[in-house]
Amino acid sequence: MLRQLRPAAVLLVLLTLLTGIAYPLAITGLAQIAMPHAASGSLVLTDGKVVGSELIGQNWTSERYFHGRPSAAGNGYDAMASSGSNLGPTSAKLLDRVKQSVATLRSDGSATVPADAVTTSGSGLDPHISPAFALLQVPRVAKARGIDEAALAKLVSSNVADGVVGEPRVNVLLLNMGLDRLSSGGNG
Repeated sequence: MLRQLRPAAVLLVLLTLLTGIAYPLAITGLAQIAMPHAASGSLVLTDGKVVGSELIGQNWTSERYFHGRPSAAGNGYDAMASSGSNLGPTSAKLLDRVKQSVATLRSDGSATVPADAVTTSGSGLDPHISPAFALLQVPRVAKARGIDEAALAKLVSSNVADGVVGEPRVNVLLLNMGLDRLSSGGNG
C-alpha cells in the first residue's frame, strides 16, 4: 500500500509546486514586465501618495464631488465585501431603494435619470459612471464649488473613455482629480 501512496504524494507535491507556486510567480513576473501599471493594481498617485485605483470605486459623498454608482459592497465600496445586492427584479426592497433614488434625483430637477444612477453594479465596486450620470451631477457640483457649469460639462466630456467593448464611461476618481485641478486653477 505504501508503494501505491508514494507516487500519489510525490505527484501532489510536484503539482502543488508547479501550479501553486511556479506558475503564479512566472505569470506575475511577466505581467510586471509587460504591463507594470496594470499588474500593480492601476494605482493613482498624487504627489507620490496613493489616492486610489482606476479599477475600484470610492464612496464620494461630498456635494463638491461627482458621486459614483450606488454600491452594494458592504458599507459602500468595501472591497472586502465585494458583491452585488442579489436582489431580483421582483424584490420590494430593491424597488423601494430605486424609487427613493429616482425621487431624490428628480427633486434636484432631473427630468431623466440614467440607470446607473440608481442601480448597483455586479461587484459593487464599479469605478465608472455613464457620461449622462456625470452630466446630471454638473449643476450640483458647480453650485457647491462655485464653478461655471459649462466648464464642468467640458471637464466631464474630456474624461469620457470609449472602450473597445462596452458603453462610453467616466472614471469617477479621475474626474474628481480633474475637478480638484480645475478648482485649484483659480476657477473655484
